[in-house]
Amino acid sequence: MFSLQKKEFMDLNINGEKKSVVIRSADTLLDVLRNQLGLTGAKPSCKNGDCGACTVLIDGWPVKSCLMLAVEAVGHEITSIEGLKETAMQKTFIDCFAFQCGYCTSGFIMNCHGLSRIHPGADYGIIREWLQSNLCRCTGYEEITDAIKSVLDQNAALEQ
Repeated sequence: MFSLQKKEFMDLNINGEKKSVVIRSADTLLDVLRNQLGLTGAKPSCKNGDCGACTVLIDGWPVKSCLMLAVEAVGHEITSIEGLKETAMQKTFIDCFAFQCGYCTSGFIMNCHGLSRIHPGADYGIIREWLQSNLCRCTGYEEITDAIKSVLDQNAALEQ
């Protein structure tokens, strides 16, 4: 059993690599990613799960890393924005101008990448539902929706 102050060595599977970290039972995954592993793509914003700027994928599913304890991630595959190098979703976000200041962009890309894998045939209703988990104060969601739809359409065309 962990105490709040006792630190333990743990292994995390992050972006296809095993990384050893020292964590307390109270450490959030967001803090461990940023402070110990230097993976700063997941952004600390609200720190209460409302904004989605800290979204990562856990076993392919979008999770707000500010709400997950690092110890809960042990034994699971964690993917951060740094692990999505050269993906269609990143390229399409750029092509569709689906960002403004950029602070929330990595969280949106992670959420949308997860959506494209879990619901490859998602319609606008599913897309809108998934986008509710991320907030952007700089832009509307039209370009983001266009980016997701573009990737889904590209993937569907490749399957035919």
